[in-house]
Amino acid sequence: MASLLAAVAMYSSGVQAEMKIGFVDTAKLMEVAPQVQSAQSKIESEFSPREKELVALQREIKDLEDRLSRDGAVMSESENTKLERQILSKRRDLKRSQEEFRDDLNIRRNEVLTKLQKDMYDAVVEFAKEQNFDLILSQGVVYSSDRIDITDSIAAKLKGN
Repeated sequence: MASLLAAVAMYSSGVQAEMKIGFVDTAKLMEVAPQVQSAQSKIESEFSPREKELVALQREIKDLEDRLSRDGAVMSESENTKLERQILSKRRDLKRSQEEFRDDLNIRRNEVLTKLQKDMYDAVVEFAKEQNFDLILSQGVVYSSDRIDITDSIAAKLKGN
């Protein structure tokens, strides 16, 4: 950060032209960009069938457990053992499926997030070049005035794409 400030000071002292600086609040941009909502909807629809399968398996396990607790006393020992094994097997399947689901969902979210971040970066750079900005700051900024905050302009640009 100190080297950035030194470079800005040298640039502004060596050249009498005004420097055009902007600030982008990337967290706000991630909240308002239509691409983010679209990506979230796409991921939800992509993973919804698998989530429904997991819920159905949970219900099936609960039904089997209810049956065991309700009818266990009147079942033969072999039926009781068979049902307990079936419940145990389904619990293992559920646990494995849930882990695979979480892993796949996280991988997909990371892929989408990476693409969104690149798209937002490209939009900021394009906007900066169009508007002749010399410097655009993002994270790590303690304060920026509304005069240099270009977040809303970038969000509008993203909505136009």
